Amino acid sequence: MGGFDFSSIVSVLPFLLKGLAYTVQLTVVAAIGGTLLGILLALARLSHLKWLSMLAAGYINLMRSIPLLLVIFWFYFLVPVMLQSLTGADYPPKIGAERSAYVTFILFEAAYFAEIVRAGIQSIPKGQLGAAYALGLTYAQSMRLIILPQALRNMLPVLLTQTIVLFQDVSLVALLNVTDFVGAAMKIAQRDSRVVEMYTLVAVVYFVLSFLLSQGVKRLHRRIAIVR
Repeated sequence: MGGFDFSSIVSVLPFLLKGLAYTVQLTVVAAIGGTLLGILLALARLSHLKWLSMLAAGYINLMRSIPLLLVIFWFYFLVPVMLQSLTGADYPPKIGAERSAYVTFILFEAAYFAEIVRAGIQSIPKGQLGAAYALGLTYAQSMRLIILPQALRNMLPVLLTQTIVLFQDVSLVALLNVTDFVGAAMKIAQRDSRVVEMYTLVAVVYFVLSFLLSQGVKRLHRRIAIVR
């Protein structure tokens, strides 16, 4: 470590911060999109319609049973070829690495968020839904006004924990040559031959951010537990 050059980090900080901003942006978009799609999947899996429940369960089990990296590569390389076959185009459509990353993470994380939402809904006593029906509310109104707001308190810490995992998993998009935080560090490391400095900085930043966020989730969980 005697040859560790801190000046090589300072000089490229703007480029690294731009990559970190993209990582945060992708994390937030994937978390929001995945949560919304996850709610729909959870409701579908809890549906009394057997075909709908089985369809949602099949999607969730499929996504939870294959590696995220495989899903990223599958969408980036194979989906354009499938679209070309369906449309009869001369060339595969260009989806782009960044667009593929957004779609892939939303679709993949939705399966994990769906199970969290389903557990949160099932943690609410069934009498709550019966009471909502007694007041004349429909199923959709009962879920929106009675069940989901209460379930959110129970599942919020787990949702945030999964978002931290998502933040770490976003680094995989660097394999598609996307300039996220890891991708930016990789490009600088290759250009300037500063592998130790760049990867050490990435490790420290990920550790600090993930640790602080996890401590915040623990504190939130304790506050929620006290209210119950």
